[in-house]
Amino acid sequence: MGGPNLEVFKFSLYLFVPIAALVHFGDPEWYRRHVVPYRDKLFPSLDRTIQRIPTDQSGVREELARIKTERLAKRAAREAEEAEAKAKE
Repeated sequence: MGGPNLEVFKFSLYLFVPIAALVHFGDPEWYRRHVVPYRDKLFPSLDRTIQRIPTDQSGVREELARIKTERLAKRAAREAEEAEAKAKE
């Protein structure tokens, strides 16, 4: 079989790989350069997310009403845009 030199090599490899990964990927500059832009693409911005979740029934109803009005406004804008596009044709 391999002998003691192989065991020393394997042991040093088992130690070196995780430590090298921690040093490389744990660098704050690497995180800012590679992870933060991807995170911004993947998740919505903080102003578009709900920071305070309603806990009582009236708060939930108010939030649902707000979402419904936003959705209706978007639908009305989209329908007006489609009607304008059809009028141009």
